[in-house]
Amino acid sequence: MTTNDRRQSQVLHSNLHAAGDALLLASASPRRAELLQQLGLQFKVQVADIDESPRVNEQPLAYVTRMAQEKAQGIATRLDATSAVTTCILAADTTVVVADTILGKPVDAAQAVAFLRRLSGRRHQVLSAVCLLYAGQLNTLVQTSAVTFMPLTDQQISRYVASGEPMGKAGAYAIQGRAAAFVTHLDGSYSGVMGLPLAETAALLRSVQLMPY
Repeated sequence: MTTNDRRQSQVLHSNLHAAGDALLLASASPRRAELLQQLGLQFKVQVADIDESPRVNEQPLAYVTRMAQEKAQGIATRLDATSAVTTCILAADTTVVVADTILGKPVDAAQAVAFLRRLSGRRHQVLSAVCLLYAGQLNTLVQTSAVTFMPLTDQQISRYVASGEPMGKAGAYAIQGRAAAFVTHLDGSYSGVMGLPLAETAALLRSVQLMPY
């Protein structure tokens, strides 16, 4: 690191801790807030209201990256000029992928059933993108995990859907909830499958001196 780089880092560190809203989490997800709290950081939450529809022929990696970035940029547009310079905005997005098909949040119980039938007895991917926006600089990391489900009966699926847990969840399941009983193997990041990959999140926060360790 050069002397100039050190000076810029020190200024950045000073600015961040001088700001009342040094870190904003752009998410309505209580799971992401709980995960971020595990890192021992103080932050505030703002909800980004964006269109989460995939574009025509958009690939899963491009989609999840765009979603995280648009959430961060959406919050940035609400900030005044001073806050825009001194605030770090953290955003994330998670999607479930089967055979290159994006399984987003089910729109109703019937779609949740359809998603779970596709996941039954097979391996799928979970892509979680985390984005940090600070002073106009956008940095994004993507974590990919592989999850394998046991074969599910129609009764198991219908009872799980009836619990209400699949709604609002990518792929129609929550690994930290009742669906943990369906998972026979996880290769990757548990926090990433939950919605906020903590190793990648910490790496981004270290880059702006917001991680104490």
